[in-house]
Amino acid sequence: MLLSLLARYFFVASAKSLIVKPISAQDANRIIRSLHYSGKIVPNSQLHFGVFLDGKCGGAMSFGPSTDKRRMLSLVSGTLWNEFVELNRMAFADWLPRNGESRCIAYAMRFIKKTYPQLKWVVSFADGTQCGDGTIYRASGFNLIGIKKNTSLLKMPNGEIVSRISLDTSPIHGRGGRFGSSIARENGALPLIGFQLKYIYFLHPSACSRLTVPILPFSEIEKCGAKMYLGKSSVVSADSGTAGIQPARDGANPITTLSS
Repeated sequence: MLLSLLARYFFVASAKSLIVKPISAQDANRIIRSLHYSGKIVPNSQLHFGVFLDGKCGGAMSFGPSTDKRRMLSLVSGTLWNEFVELNRMAFADWLPRNGESRCIAYAMRFIKKTYPQLKWVVSFADGTQCGDGTIYRASGFNLIGIKKNTSLLKMPNGEIVSRISLDTSPIHGRGGRFGSSIARENGALPLIGFQLKYIYFLHPSACSRLTVPILPFSEIEKCGAKMYLGKSSVVSADSGTAGIQPARDGANPITTLSS
């Protein structure tokens, strides 16, 4: 029985066997919490896709507005508030066929372009401090538009990893109007050592001409010491001693599957 299951999923199944379709936020959030390296969801995600193999769901992608939407708007001049979206969570179980992620992203992009024609581009980030440098994005037609040392993820004294913006959007009152991240740093929170990489995907080619930042060659990742795979740096930066990116697969542990 075990051998037959192994043959079924690892030797017979291919990326072409995967089915991608919209699922509920509740189902997507359960999958993300189980498979994503952070164990966290993005509460304001609005569009969710499940990835199915033989009727069982083993992956999810969630899209929604950027947390810092005003700053993201400036990436492409003339963009209206409802003309872009962020791919803010993506996770795949290890038992899904290899090399299926780009196929799943391609389907999601086609669906979004057809269903929401007002959307012109998609932005996403690779966490080069804990995860990887964006292997999936590069294989899926995204352009690299930013590499920076991490300042947004903080490691709290108790070991919890939190984002600076999540702290700053919940101000702690009674401390002179200062925000949570400032207070957290005063109490011993430190930025994670690594990088954040920014990628963009153009649903409509015309938007590319309005990009306000340069498209970077992928070779810049290694040059900056930001190369990371499956949470491990493969290049050491001369000045930081570390590096960072998105792995070929975000998922790690199998979950109780959903029926298609």
